[in-house]
Amino acid sequence: MNSALLIIDMISPFDFPEAASMQADLVRTARQIRRLREACHRSGRPVIYANDNFAHWRSDFRELVAMASASGETAKAVVACLKPTPEDYFILKPKHSAFLATPLPVLLSKLGVDTLFLTGMTADACILSTAVDANAREYRVRVVREAVAALPERKRWAFSLMSASHAAQVVGVRTAMNCLGHAHADAS
Repeated sequence: MNSALLIIDMISPFDFPEAASMQADLVRTARQIRRLREACHRSGRPVIYANDNFAHWRSDFRELVAMASASGETAKAVVACLKPTPEDYFILKPKHSAFLATPLPVLLSKLGVDTLFLTGMTADACILSTAVDANAREYRVRVVREAVAALPERKRWAFSLMSASHAAQVVGVRTAMNCLGHAHADAS
């Protein structure tokens, strides 16, 4: 199993209507994602940021990081926790799914990835859309419960739907750490 960690939409100004209600969850989520990212770095597994471009069609990922860093306290805290490293990959996405109109399928193919661990926000929108698209492309999909942000009732609904439809297996951070923390086998 060649796994990758996908971090969805965590580089953000968090200026959407529900953001104020999600502040504590966003920071907790960022801390869990950082643990998973560090495990991936230690084991040589890819970490991929898939981020909305917020309709800034002339911006690149580094500009989005700078924009989020200059936003409110929650955005600053999340960026401080999850600022991408030089070994991380990133793609910009125009809509909910990290697969829609992005180079993600080509990148995953080049990296030999067959299993995705999804993290980020929000469970009921971008995580759900990405999980369904990944499943349709025959990836093994794991959504890390403690590393996904959303309003509580929407998170429960999305996890239930992903599990019931077999779009993704919802796993705990401990299970994800065990899978991502072990060095992946050579293709030979």
